[in-house]
Amino acid sequence: MRRRRAEPPSWVRALAEGEDAGFFGPGSAVWAVNGALPTLVAGIRALLLQTLHPGAMAGVHDHSRYREDPLGRLDGTVRWVATTTFGDRRAATAACAMVTRLHDRVTGTYLDVRGDVRQYAANDPELLRWVHDAFTEAFIGAHEHWGGPIPGGPDAYVREWAEVGRLMGVADPPTTVAGLRAELDAFLVDAKPDERVAEAVRFIRRPGLPGLTGAVYPILFGGAVASLDPHERELLGLRRPWWPAVTLTRVVLAVGVRILGRRSPSEQHARARLARLAGESETASRP
Repeated sequence: MRRRRAEPPSWVRALAEGEDAGFFGPGSAVWAVNGALPTLVAGIRALLLQTLHPGAMAGVHDHSRYREDPLGRLDGTVRWVATTTFGDRRAATAACAMVTRLHDRVTGTYLDVRGDVRQYAANDPELLRWVHDAFTEAFIGAHEHWGGPIPGGPDAYVREWAEVGRLMGVADPPTTVAGLRAELDAFLVDAKPDERVAEAVRFIRRPGLPGLTGAVYPILFGGAVASLDPHERELLGLRRPWWPAVTLTRVVLAVGVRILGRRSPSEQHARARLARLAGESETASRP
């Protein structure tokens, strides 16, 4: 007897609802990148990069429950990415507003790379920009290694995804790969690879995920590390794997596409919304 696929969660099914096409849509660079399977590696790469800002690392260390509930934190991030990518404008805006509210309580102090005490808040412009830039670079970097063509090229993705940066409160986010890279390089001058970073990297390396996910995770982690810039690996205290991490990651992702299909449930429900809207528009236009 054929096994039925598990029903997607309610928030995925809700992507079929809504009254507009959203901020992006079929043929956009954001759908091509965020809807592809290399996002599995991009998420790991983004987590690694984000540890390199001492303010962001202090917020994670002081407030996050990632050690106790890694799957819960992962699910929240996946939901935010899928909703901003595939949801209608109201849903995408609401998802960003919810994250902003959660960040309101994330405040504290940290020692910067010069030993000075600095205050941090997750919704500070500097930290918002860092998280946005690290996310954008991670997703572009992973897709360039393992993804297909990007409509309009990498610059189109940076330019389109800047819209979500603005929804998150980032003023004037970068709109080109060159501008993005320049901002990241400026941030990394003040990187502080201390024991907090080492602790976070150890957890990201072995988060204790269950089942098949836990079995393939070391390969995806190795791919993420191999895809980083050498200077970023050095700051993180990581070495490029001795084994063919990029190639094995490509194999894992290819198998994943064969099993899961090329379109995620989120994209399928978004396309159902677009089809419904097109049908309603056609019906309304008839005499």
